[in-house]
Amino acid sequence: MTIRTGVVGAGIMGADHAENLARNVGGSTLACVADIDAERAKAVASELGARAVTDPLELIEDDGIDAVVIASHDTTHPELVQACLAASKPVLCEKPLATTADEARRLVEAERAVVDQLGRSLISVGFMRRFDPGHVELRRSLAAGELGRPLLLHGISRNVSAAPGATNESAITNSAIHELDSFPWLLDSPIEEVSWVPGIPTSSEAAAGLQDPAFMMIRLRSGVLATLELFLNAGHGYSTQCEVVGERGTGRLVEPAGASYSLDRKNYVSFPADWRPRFAAAYRRQLQAWIRSLQEGTLSPMASAEDGLRASLAAEAMVRSMHNGGAFTQVAA
Repeated sequence: MTIRTGVVGAGIMGADHAENLARNVGGSTLACVADIDAERAKAVASELGARAVTDPLELIEDDGIDAVVIASHDTTHPELVQACLAASKPVLCEKPLATTADEARRLVEAERAVVDQLGRSLISVGFMRRFDPGHVELRRSLAAGELGRPLLLHGISRNVSAAPGATNESAITNSAIHELDSFPWLLDSPIEEVSWVPGIPTSSEAAAGLQDPAFMMIRLRSGVLATLELFLNAGHGYSTQCEVVGERGTGRLVEPAGASYSLDRKNYVSFPADWRPRFAAAYRRQLQAWIRSLQEGTLSPMASAEDGLRASLAAEAMVRSMHNGGAFTQVAA
């Protein structure tokens, strides 16, 4: 059974998803690409042998589409996910599920009604780090107790430059949201309280309204204290780092490198310019796992709507901490 897919959003992320579904994921075919920019939609679709439309609802309601990937702007996610639920279409929504916890909660409630009616969930959330080989191995070692009882977790997330219009709030809901999902997933323990503290701001690279870098503290129910350095304008390259300190040892991600160099009396490896090379395998594995679950009629192995809500609740608490002098702030249930 081939799953006929449609992708909403033909920007960087949407174009990558479309190419993977068309060329790199077994059991799927790309049927349609939607984007409000007609030329952008056409450019992606024509390259991959798909149809292009400008109205995402036209794609979602098309009987020739079995499943939908939403990779449009974060603010469009709730409306489009609701449309997929109304059409009884499985949907893979890029993170975040919603930009506010209230919106995410409404989606969870709407899906519960669908589950009561159809007997299956439809929403999967694109927290692709759950499919990154390094993250998967680190989680396995923690579950097996190889490091002993986890005590601390340190995370670093650096980008070359922030997206246009980035703010302190969007830095949390769009970037730090990854760790707000991956940290509790790695440690199998929910986040209970958070704190946000700004660092010395970088100079002209930071947009108005963005204090960058920032330091975040996250306490999990298990008692583990996690830290996250988020630096959107690091300049030197894209880097995702994570180290878990246990009673018997430590485990950390080893950043993959395409090549190493010895030039001008220096040894070095190059950094990717953005997240795509670093997590290319994770995105492919995520899409393949999703398509396979649709073919087999099994539960999606991806993050659920409830997982998306939990990440949004942690992000909401982080924003409250930001506006309250960095005070530790409880995450709502």
